[in-house]
Amino acid sequence: MSFQITRGKQERAQRIVIYGIEGIGKSTLASQFPAPLFIDTEGGTAHMDVARLPVPDTWEELKEMIARIPKDPAIDDFSTIVIDTVDWAEMLCIEYVCKKHDKTNIESFGYGTGYTYVREEFEQFIKSLNEIIAAGLNVVLTAHAQIRKFEQPGEAGAYDRYELKLGKRTASQTAPIIKEWADMLLFINYETKVYNVNGTEKYRATGGKRTVYTTHTPAYDAKNRHDLPPSFPLSYEPLENIIPNRFKREIDPRLVKLMIDFDVTDEQVRAAVEKAGYYPASKRLEIYPTEFVENNLIKNWDGVVSVIKEAKGE
Repeated sequence: MSFQITRGKQERAQRIVIYGIEGIGKSTLASQFPAPLFIDTEGGTAHMDVARLPVPDTWEELKEMIARIPKDPAIDDFSTIVIDTVDWAEMLCIEYVCKKHDKTNIESFGYGTGYTYVREEFEQFIKSLNEIIAAGLNVVLTAHAQIRKFEQPGEAGAYDRYELKLGKRTASQTAPIIKEWADMLLFINYETKVYNVNGTEKYRATGGKRTVYTTHTPAYDAKNRHDLPPSFPLSYEPLENIIPNRFKREIDPRLVKLMIDFDVTDEQVRAAVEKAGYYPASKRLEIYPTEFVENNLIKNWDGVVSVIKEAKGE
């Protein structure tokens, strides 16, 4: 069997991590993403006018929410899922691992096995977010930032750098998983300039403009796959043309042509999809995941028509 080769860019929902110091505007930026639905793990969005799910009290509740999202018709009104914050989610994970193995804390495990359990559990959680991505929803993880002294091997001296504020002893296990998963890792901080005072030994800092950083430097982790500028003032505008909004999508023209050629209606396609056990008939065609439209409808059009004819008694 020959390989099926495709070319060109493939549009899909985006995986974004936004982190920064306390009160810098992480949740506010996340709230500007298309049609966001918050999973508020720490109850920090009470002052914001956003849609949210109940606060998950346990790791099991959080995982259940994530598993239900791609299938629940209530989610059809949203385009972005925001987990605010992932560091609090990690704490739920640690509590779960300790309870499962009847340990008082993560350090009670012998030979560092507790950290391994946390990494494995957290890795499965991050992978489960890809099911949400596959359903056509963006996923935004927010996190607090912390300063850590960093020593570069082979280099003289040490310097401070910002990083994700995760568990003191589990961060080395969970932070790489989060950073590797993300399409964009955005760091928010105040832009400051330090200047000397009249040639003395005193220095002052000025500025204070909230800034989003998008590329890695020794002072912080950041990355993006969209050729964003290295930094920009805190605003959603530079991201607007990058983040997919499934409510602005149109039905694939190839599917539209097939429907016209075979005299098939929108309602008939949706009914066939429901009968096949994929999505409820209430789900609009324009928010079907791109891969589903390609593989299950366009490439399987004869099968779709067969289901429609069967429903009509033909």
